[in-house]
Amino acid sequence: MLGEQQLSVSLSAPLRGYLTKRRTAVVLLALGAMVVVLALAALAIGSEPVPVSQIAAALLAKLTAASSPLTREQEVIVFGLRLPRIGLSLGVGAALALAGAAFQALLRNPLADPYVLGVSGGAAVGAIVAILFAGEWAFGRPLCSFAGAALATLAVYRLGRRESDPAHLVLAGVVISTFLSSVIVLLTSLADNVKLRNITLWLLGDLSSGTSEGLFFVLLAVAGGAAVLLTQARALNLLMIGERDAFALGVETARVRWLVYLAASLLTGAAVAAGGAIGYVGLVTPHLVRLATGTDNRLVIPASALSGALLVLFSDTVARTALSPRELPTGAITALIGAPVFIYLLRKSR
Repeated sequence: MLGEQQLSVSLSAPLRGYLTKRRTAVVLLALGAMVVVLALAALAIGSEPVPVSQIAAALLAKLTAASSPLTREQEVIVFGLRLPRIGLSLGVGAALALAGAAFQALLRNPLADPYVLGVSGGAAVGAIVAILFAGEWAFGRPLCSFAGAALATLAVYRLGRRESDPAHLVLAGVVISTFLSSVIVLLTSLADNVKLRNITLWLLGDLSSGTSEGLFFVLLAVAGGAAVLLTQARALNLLMIGERDAFALGVETARVRWLVYLAASLLTGAAVAAGGAIGYVGLVTPHLVRLATGTDNRLVIPASALSGALLVLFSDTVARTALSPRELPTGAITALIGAPVFIYLLRKSR
């Protein structure tokens, strides 16, 4: 069994000096600039390429009510199709990375991840139930996904709660995840051909079928979840040395635990409902951020959000342009990127 001491390279990475406002600003501004540049590139490339200069001029025209240099067809492609999908990619990536960073810090286990812990499986079951039985309800999928994620989180917590060894939660998550996978297979057998195709694409991690309701819900979840996690960043720093020690230092461990679990469940449910089963984002991204910046969650949490958004946006751009006009599942691209990185981290931890 891989315990927290066997794979704790990122969680125990040395701090790169004390965290300062200047270093925080430099890291976040650099990541933010990368997101903006990649977003502009994603708007420009595709089966119908549009020059970046024209896109910038069109964005400026939107703000100043001037005439746009884009044709009617280009307006629809850039602002009606690509821009909402880019927003969905950024929201899903940020949500998954935030949830992964929260789980890893709270459980003091670098293997903690929404998918490993079964939270994504619960969200997937909820979303499939919504597709099958509440397809006409606009907010059915997001709400059912959050409910499924919350129930899975509660079940894993009740089964695997051990103060002395957080690895029990990972084992409980694997068990719950396996059970939920069987439930997913059972539910898909009840679907007709149209719904079965939608469910299959969604389980592969497909952002092309995202809705405006899903985009709104995931962006709202990211804003609320990030706010909660940032307010608990100092407490998470202390919890990483152990709950008993953190309690002795004045941390209300029970309140922090439930706040973080609830926020991570909301983030996972929103991401899975909006973008499907996109793996490795919540597992790999916080590792890389901690290796690069240190373990202080005051920086790890926002940096993970930006890095996760960057990873999913890059993966989705590759997925829709590599074999254009055909599209690949975004989840397949994140797996192709994330799996080798995680293998490298495993080998480096030895």
